[in-house]
Amino acid sequence: MSVAAQSRTNMTVGLGFLERVMLSTLTTVPCIIFFFINVSMLFTLRSKTVFRETSRYILLYNLLFADTVQMALSQLLYILSISRIMLTYPVCGLLVMIANLTNEVSPLTLVVMSLERYVAVCYPLRHATIITIRNTGVAIIVVWTFCSLNVLIRVLLLLDFPFEDLQSLQMRRFCGTLVMFLGQMSDDYDKAYTCVVFVSAGVAVTSSYIGVMVAARSASTDKASARKARNTLLLHLVQLGLSLLSTMHNSFLIAISKVVTRIVLVRVQNVFYVFIIILPKCLSALIYGLRDQAIRPVLVYNLCCRLTVSSEPRLRPKIMNAVN
Repeated sequence: MSVAAQSRTNMTVGLGFLERVMLSTLTTVPCIIFFFINVSMLFTLRSKTVFRETSRYILLYNLLFADTVQMALSQLLYILSISRIMLTYPVCGLLVMIANLTNEVSPLTLVVMSLERYVAVCYPLRHATIITIRNTGVAIIVVWTFCSLNVLIRVLLLLDFPFEDLQSLQMRRFCGTLVMFLGQMSDDYDKAYTCVVFVSAGVAVTSSYIGVMVAARSASTDKASARKARNTLLLHLVQLGLSLLSTMHNSFLIAISKVVTRIVLVRVQNVFYVFIIILPKCLSALIYGLRDQAIRPVLVYNLCCRLTVSSEPRLRPKIMNAVN
């Protein structure tokens, strides 16, 4: 979401030091909280054998890892920009490409997670043979490879830019995705890729949801499992929608800027950044951390820095059994 960082920074030009400190605080504090939750969730998913050897938890770990890296890079780019620190084109390009890579992994991982839930409900007897640790690993490798190829194509498109005409590799603008779209072809490719990915992902998740709904009406289907899978797929659709909304972040701000003053726009940008850019990156940890009965006690234990979370002696054995 370095796009967000770029657009936000352009609006902070001309603001005083105190105003920039306040803006940084309002965005950094929620980011630190969400980052701590995500890291705790990542640690939780590696703390027990059952999490390390279950496909849906492995996929969740992959999703959380990509979201956490993306969130950290987004905030780093914003802090560098609001601090008026200019990077060189190579350094900025590296950060932006990593941000793009992790950003594109998320929707594709959501698709794989949705398909896993579809198989679990519609083909319960074949789930163990289809969704294996090996197949899950292959799916994750395919997702990262596909996204890496996309990043490679973006890099190749940048080669058309006449860098030799630049007097210096030092950037004169703040680092962001928009700055790295150095040609019309790069911009057109980004729009086409985003459209294809989100349409395809939306169709896949929606189809999985419909399949689960149909299977839920069958007498042989576990109703509780089908209902839980249906709710999970609905949440995946919401996550996918928020990811798409974040890619349209700049378009919304451009439209709003035509009808409000600059200071109002800065405030709107901060709200958008926290709730559209940062919060969705923590949504997976919150959803699974609160809904999943196996993860919840371990996550709470880790969030409390591995301290005993209950003062009732009779409840402590249950907590300790969950984390052991």
